[in-house]
Amino acid sequence: MSTKTVFIQGPISSEFIGQSIAKHQSKTTIGAHNIFLGQVRADVIDSQTVAAIDYTAYEEMADEALSAIREKAFAQFDLICMHIYHSLGTVKAGEICLFVFVSATRRKQVYEATATIVNWIKTDVPIFGKEIFENSTFTWKKNSL
Repeated sequence: MSTKTVFIQGPISSEFIGQSIAKHQSKTTIGAHNIFLGQVRADVIDSQTVAAIDYTAYEEMADEALSAIREKAFAQFDLICMHIYHSLGTVKAGEICLFVFVSATRRKQVYEATATIVNWIKTDVPIFGKEIFENSTFTWKKNSL
């Protein structure tokens, strides 16, 4: 299975998401899609508001982990298509940083697969976020399920 490019510099645009959906209209065996969009929150931590997250990754290791997730997902669920995109660089509060797009013949598969895939990404992929506060200080983000 070939490794796909999953990293996008900066936020993931609504145009990119829309184009991804449109590309699947010709795949008429698909009966259901499910999409997860991760958005940067303006969390308040120790009285400081998060203005953005600066994402970095060990890209080679992350690509390997994402490829393994892809293989596990196709083995565990009856999927037709699966796409994962994650931001690198600065993503402001309110912008999209993670886009998971799953397609199958039936809706039950896409719901279960999407939740499982997002959890695997959070626990298994070496992507790191530095939360940048409005006053330009920062802290390293801790992933939570």
